[in-house]
Amino acid sequence: MAERAAHAEIPDRYRYAVIPHIMVDDARAAIDFYQRAFGAHEDFRIDAPGGGILHAEITVGRSTLMLGDASTDEAEAGAFAAPASLGGGTSVTLHVFVPDVDGLAERAEAAGAEILQPPTDMFHGDRTVILKDPSGHIWVFLTHLEDVSEEELRRRLAATG
Repeated sequence: MAERAAHAEIPDRYRYAVIPHIMVDDARAAIDFYQRAFGAHEDFRIDAPGGGILHAEITVGRSTLMLGDASTDEAEAGAFAAPASLGGGTSVTLHVFVPDVDGLAERAEAAGAEILQPPTDMFHGDRTVILKDPSGHIWVFLTHLEDVSEEELRRRLAATG
């Protein structure tokens, strides 16, 4: 793990990113899961007048994530949907850099995440795990191992077949 510290924890091009806002069927349960599985911290929440959570923000690693209940009157008036209402699929994958992808994967699986790809050193220079949370969202957690030039990235990709 000490050799990993020699590289930037988060590559510069990802330091300032779009903040995702996901919709779930039970925001309270989702926040609880994210705290147990990903070590998330709840920053704040706004309860919906009719119940549920209208808006909440959590921090996972150094990344902010916004979320809310898809079933609140305010959300139903818009074009928001949770993955379950889309037949279980999702069009968004959430990427988060963390210092220890292996530890996060173990915690997440114990908390109920489905591991889709176990932690693996990837050709792009990151150790990566892909998982699905109980709400149906797909997450890719990465620990940066090395900076890879575009030329080397293409060479490695071609070598993978």
